[in-house]
Amino acid sequence: MTSQTITADAAGRWKLADLTVSRVGLGAMRLTGSAAFHLGTPSDRDRSIAVLREAVDRGVDHIDTAAFYFSRLRSANELVNRALAPYRDDLLIATKVGPYRDQQGGWGEAARPDELRGHVEENLRQLGRDHLDLVYLRRMRQESIAEHFGALADLRAAGLVRHLGVSQIEPRHLAEAQAIAPVVAVQNRYGLDPAGSDRAASDADTLLRLCGEQGIAFVPYYAVAGRYGENAVTAPDHDEVRAVARAHGATPAQVRIAWVLSRGPHVLAIPGTGDPAHLVENIAAGALRLTGEDLRRLDALRAAPAH
Repeated sequence: MTSQTITADAAGRWKLADLTVSRVGLGAMRLTGSAAFHLGTPSDRDRSIAVLREAVDRGVDHIDTAAFYFSRLRSANELVNRALAPYRDDLLIATKVGPYRDQQGGWGEAARPDELRGHVEENLRQLGRDHLDLVYLRRMRQESIAEHFGALADLRAAGLVRHLGVSQIEPRHLAEAQAIAPVVAVQNRYGLDPAGSDRAASDADTLLRLCGEQGIAFVPYYAVAGRYGENAVTAPDHDEVRAVARAHGATPAQVRIAWVLSRGPHVLAIPGTGDPAHLVENIAAGALRLTGEDLRRLDALRAAPAH
């Protein structure tokens, strides 16, 4: 693949709420360092800013971030603000609320519904905006998300948020949220490596199908990192993934992104990176067209028992 000349438009586009975006976006978590949050080496600030600007120059118009994406020295939202403000009208900035981290990086309990306004306002302040395009409620093991999602629906009615999504949910939570306010996107873990139990994999497949049937964007996270999650920058890959990559002159990461995109036109990839070369490769994955035989080989990995 000749990555240098490929733009995000190669992946096709999807109407997410009132904006039509490229199906390959950029996740901002890894802009803060070599591994997630307070782990690893802090990122070079200028390089992270350059990655964001290069992404937009190459047609990326969907950035996924959060106020709780920060490391010892870097804040993803601050980097997005510095790199991209004043924001283009056709650029969608998505963020998430629900998890709570203290300034030392430790995780606390899930935010209470009455605390979510403060989380939204913190994202607004860090990003330098008067409204947020898309806010996901990240579920933190609650049995019901109705009260939390209702609090976000109130902020949407107040004009602080334009559109709502839900993240890390089971299928029943999608219906619960939709009874309160429109849901335009679902962000769950999904990729070639089934995450956790058979039930988790089944739930992910069900959500993928439900979103396709209802015209909702399905936005997988850890699609490249796979089972290694937030701590993986590079990791050993399956022989099958490497074989498909060799056949196309691509990288295993590109194959993983292309496989996710093959799941349906409503699937939006948000691979994260702070590396300019990886950014170019990730965008170019939108031009990779897997064959039927490729998909059969890769689908078998998804169906294999998790180890």
